[in-house]
Amino acid sequence: MSKDKVVLAYSGGLDTSVAIGWIGEQTGKDVIAVAVDVGQGGEDLEVIRQRALDCGAVDAYVADAKEEFAAEYCMPGLKANARYMGVYPLVSALSRPVITKHLVRAARQFGATTVAHGCTGKGNDQVRFEVSITSQAPDMTCLSPVRDLALTRDVAIEYATKHDLPIETTKHNPFSIDQNVWGRAIETGYLEDIWNAPTKDVYTYTDDPTYPPLPDEVIITFAKGIPVAIDGRECTPLQAIQELNRRAGAQGIGRIDMVEDRLVGIKSREVYECPGAVTLIEAHAELERVTIEREQARFKRIVDNRWAELVYDGQWYSPLKKSLDAFIDSTQEYVNGDVRLRLHAGRAVVEGRRSATSLYDFALATYDTGDTFDQSSSRGFIDIYGLPTKLAAARDAEHGAGVDYGVGNL
Repeated sequence: MSKDKVVLAYSGGLDTSVAIGWIGEQTGKDVIAVAVDVGQGGEDLEVIRQRALDCGAVDAYVADAKEEFAAEYCMPGLKANARYMGVYPLVSALSRPVITKHLVRAARQFGATTVAHGCTGKGNDQVRFEVSITSQAPDMTCLSPVRDLALTRDVAIEYATKHDLPIETTKHNPFSIDQNVWGRAIETGYLEDIWNAPTKDVYTYTDDPTYPPLPDEVIITFAKGIPVAIDGRECTPLQAIQELNRRAGAQGIGRIDMVEDRLVGIKSREVYECPGAVTLIEAHAELERVTIEREQARFKRIVDNRWAELVYDGQWYSPLKKSLDAFIDSTQEYVNGDVRLRLHAGRAVVEGRRSATSLYDFALATYDTGDTFDQSSSRGFIDIYGLPTKLAAARDAEHGAGVDYGVGNL
């Protein structure tokens, strides 16, 4: 009779490598390791797959999800101009739904009913993983070795050393890092003192913007809110992100240092570098200003903010997020055209925009000869527009509640 199985989200690092044997000892179940490539770089995933087997996994599965992640997860984030708290482009939050999709798929394939992850008990990711998993597979259970089986870092180092596991064991790595093609998240260590400035060794995706190369001009072409070409060369979403990571990263664009409100109720200092994401969002948001009608744009900003909160909170598969997706997609019909940006010294500055579906009318906007705007219409418009407040002000004056101008006794 075969043993029960656990599918483990496997990164190849110390904690998840130790978790393979630790889960087996603590639960009596076999472990299947699943590594998902979302453009995080680093080691070859075949090396990581073999390491999982060497650490005791009964099987190991590798999924190349880079194109899928870029097209089906990053692009919805771009269409929503998604920045949690108006700043963070959801680097980790966007990757969790696609990772869990492959975890659930592997669990079905291998006949497992439990999915495990390496998150701690006070971070956002435990929520994102488990809510996403049970949203796709309500019959499955979730396990966190760190949270549920007391697999602390000290225990992990001791276990790896004792069992001679093929993984680096060190107490000196000062940071916890998560990265993918959309960006890189860095936390813990001396960054936990929010008075400390990040040092140069924090950054990998971006160069120091204090000493930038010459300015780099880039033209991004969008079709229905999605980048389809850079400088006239056709590209996929993944290729667009990768090229802008390189070019904007060389200019130090996309560095973020913030104190963030975590889902679990604590404030956490987070450092991010997202050169491609920040550049694309700046360009996309500007093109929307040209192509989306005013009231629709006002409401979309509210929707964008709520969308970012939902995804940050692990609600990718929620009914509300699905409904917001429908609205956002409907706004992108005319978000077509080119945006020209100047990349330099840590900033992506929009310098030009053009669109065949633009709402900008030069003849209406110009103050020079050729102006087609009927200025005689404005007086009546102002009278009607200001009528409610004019009537309220008259009532206030009649009943002694007029405006206090604060001039005292003159």
